[in-house]
Amino acid sequence: MSRLTKQRPLIQLGQAAILPLGTDDFFMTASNRVVLSSDHNAIQLRQAIAVHIAAHGWVPVDIGPTTPESTHYPKHGEAAARLVASGDCRFGVILCGTGQGIMMAANKVKGIRCGACVDTFSARMIRQHNDANMLSIGARVVGEGLALDIVDAFLTAQFEGGRHATRVEMIGAMEARPPERLEPGDANWALRTD
Repeated sequence: MSRLTKQRPLIQLGQAAILPLGTDDFFMTASNRVVLSSDHNAIQLRQAIAVHIAAHGWVPVDIGPTTPESTHYPKHGEAAARLVASGDCRFGVILCGTGQGIMMAANKVKGIRCGACVDTFSARMIRQHNDANMLSIGARVVGEGLALDIVDAFLTAQFEGGRHATRVEMIGAMEARPPERLEPGDANWALRTD
């Protein structure tokens, strides 16, 4: 993880403080940008996470929503996932009521490996063993203090590679294969190597 040593000016946006895009005296790269998005259930927690990660040297890219009207989590999960998959952001943190639905939506975008976590151990492991590039949190499941700890565990963990890299490559290969029909009772389908 690349930490910035220079204090950056922040703009208050409700409860969230964000680095203004186009700030000339800071070199912004995808390596320190974290996209944040949620549905209407998690606006306050998402904004608290934005402030928290900014204080730790990350550049939060908060893509909303900003109003409490009911909204559909799939579009927010997809939008954040596309910013990560395109390389515009290194990581993504997405939230909905349980963290499950928005995670499912994000994982439909090619190249995304997102896990829903309710503890710091899982958040650390999805980075170390699965090279996860997105984290999902349930705003109705965990409180703010634990959510911030989960985000810290995720953002500070490093992918270990080795045998885990082989497994991540296998996951990526699944994205390229067309769906196929498996016959009930076919014991050999899990042994495929293609």
